[in-house]
Amino acid sequence: QVHPVESGGGSVQAGGSLRLSCVTSGYTNNVQCIGWFRQAPGKPREGVAIIDRYGRTSYADSVKGRFTISQDNAKNSRYLQMNSLKPEDTAMYYCAAVHCPTWSPVGNWGQGTQVNVSS
Repeated sequence: QVHPVESGGGSVQAGGSLRLSCVTSGYTNNVQCIGWFRQAPGKPREGVAIIDRYGRTSYADSVKGRFTISQDNAKNSRYLQMNSLKPEDTAMYYCAAVHCPTWSPVGNWGQGTQVNVSS
């Protein structure tokens, strides 16, 4: 089982930037993809971006051109650089191991990190 720990959230004004980090521990050898997800109050959790072990990435349409997912395999870490933030990006952000083709989570959820964007 993969155990993710997220960090880096905070409060920013619209147009600002944040960089989230996700450190994974546990059995990671069979992990194909790691994804970032978010959940706003009263809304379902949604996928934001995924990255595979080769560094190939995929993004939700709502964040394309603004968010960048990256990784440092040696540190078991994935990052989400978020630029040009909008109030609608406000949510709890999570990372998890996912099934690459479907973005379906296949591992544990971390505690999440809160992002608040004010207008």
